Amino acid sequence: MKKTALYDRHFSLNAKMVPFAGYEMPVSYTGIIEEHQTVRERVGIFDVSHMGEFILRGAGALDLIQRVTSNDASKLEKGDAQYSCLPNGKGGIVDDLLVYKLGEEEYMLVVNASNMKKDWDWLVSHNTGNVEMKDISDGTSLMAVQGPNAVKALEALTEVDLGGMKYYTFDRGTFAGIDNVIISATGYTGSGGFEIYVANENAAKIWDAIMEAGAEAGIKPIGLGARDTLRLEMGYCLYGNDIDDTTSSLEAGLGWITKLKKVSDFVDKQFLIDQKAAGISRKLVGFEVSGKRPPRQGYPIVDAEGNQIGIVTSGTKGPSVNKSIGMGYVAKAYSKKESAIFIDVRGKKIEATVVGLPFYKVK
Repeated sequence: MKKTALYDRHFSLNAKMVPFAGYEMPVSYTGIIEEHQTVRERVGIFDVSHMGEFILRGAGALDLIQRVTSNDASKLEKGDAQYSCLPNGKGGIVDDLLVYKLGEEEYMLVVNASNMKKDWDWLVSHNTGNVEMKDISDGTSLMAVQGPNAVKALEALTEVDLGGMKYYTFDRGTFAGIDNVIISATGYTGSGGFEIYVANENAAKIWDAIMEAGAEAGIKPIGLGARDTLRLEMGYCLYGNDIDDTTSSLEAGLGWITKLKKVSDFVDKQFLIDQKAAGISRKLVGFEVSGKRPPRQGYPIVDAEGNQIGIVTSGTKGPSVNKSIGMGYVAKAYSKKESAIFIDVRGKKIEATVVGLPFYKVK
């Protein structure tokens, strides 16, 4: 197992460590529910250094990104970030990712830890224009500071105008005395906040500075367990659960990042145009379950007669909504809000209702 540059910090905080995407990562420190509510009500800090970062440079960088991603990166200005996905040429998704425009011919792609090699190989196979590519993942640490008190926790550490930073933008500046730090506002929790990209050698110093500066704002370390419950309450997809090589962006409700009218041709563009014209046969939906028992990934979704109509992709007891919630693919006929569905739990049918996303409404 690999260890992030912050492993010693997690160990000293008695974090519960688990294997995740090849890394030893903290799943919790004091408990998932407590950590979840800390982010919703105050502010928390996550170590997400397992994520991958690729730099693309040169005159053909934008062309490469346009050919392999579903969104329209030509709309990006320097300082913008964009959520997108990599169609796999077979109607599925290689990965979902973030695209950062660092300069006129320089971009950073942020990918999921479990897909780093697959994503890199995919990009290399489509790099027909000799775009300079550099994998900086192993030398880069990433911390996410999330929650309504995030600005209060961080503003003393940088001259970057955190309060004025718009969603899905970023800036580069000095942070906690370290130069050339990327600070972004993309988020994966629904409670606002920032992501801090730094070189590994500066990670511990920055972590300590954030913990000290954020003490008055109530900052606490948060593990991957709460990260999952937070993102699920927002209806955000998790690769490997809600999207994968067998799901299309349209089926996953990601039509908003699937720009079929962009001038550039891209992988699976015609497939997706045809799929949209024909109509999808299944759709990723959110649902609330009657009772306290949360649904689990892989549970069948059935109709009143017990016929399978779909499958659960994610499920939990949402701490902020105090309900058992989940997401899953269902036949299109059952995808409308208020549709009655059932979760098959080892032969027992549990009632559920399709609802709109997100489950948690930002205050």
